[in-house]
Amino acid sequence: MPAKKAPAIHPDLESVLVTNARIHSRVRSLGRELKKVYGDEEITVVSIMNGALIFTADLLREIDNTVRLDCIRTTSYGSATESHGTPKLVHGLTLDVTDRHVLVVDDILDTGKTLSLIASMIRGMRPASLRVCVLLDKKGRRLVPFEAELVGFQIPDKFVV
Repeated sequence: MPAKKAPAIHPDLESVLVTNARIHSRVRSLGRELKKVYGDEEITVVSIMNGALIFTADLLREIDNTVRLDCIRTTSYGSATESHGTPKLVHGLTLDVTDRHVLVVDDILDTGKTLSLIASMIRGMRPASLRVCVLLDKKGRRLVPFEAELVGFQIPDKFVV
């Protein structure tokens, strides 16, 4: 019987930086880290649309805490692959986060502008705590001082999908 071929990479992609298996394993360990941080406390999760939706869903499957979920939509890229400057809030929070444990989840932390804006906005709402979890961190692209408390993978400054 012939050996199974690995699935072909999409023709528009140069390479795979992080395999599906590594992502799955890391998301599971991030879930364990969240459990250590929050114990059995309720968490208000704020997912940054659209990029973080699948990561957020996968991450939430790894914890058994009570979760309140909200989404924020921002724009800084439009249809381009490079940020066009200052991020803009397109759709804000609908939940009250006052005195709540808030976890902001995003797919990629690069310039830091978007997450810095969102974190500042949420801090102004007086949460009990605020943490940020990202799947990918491109430290080489940072333009503002911002760090996530939980990071899936450090990656080079390459455009990723």
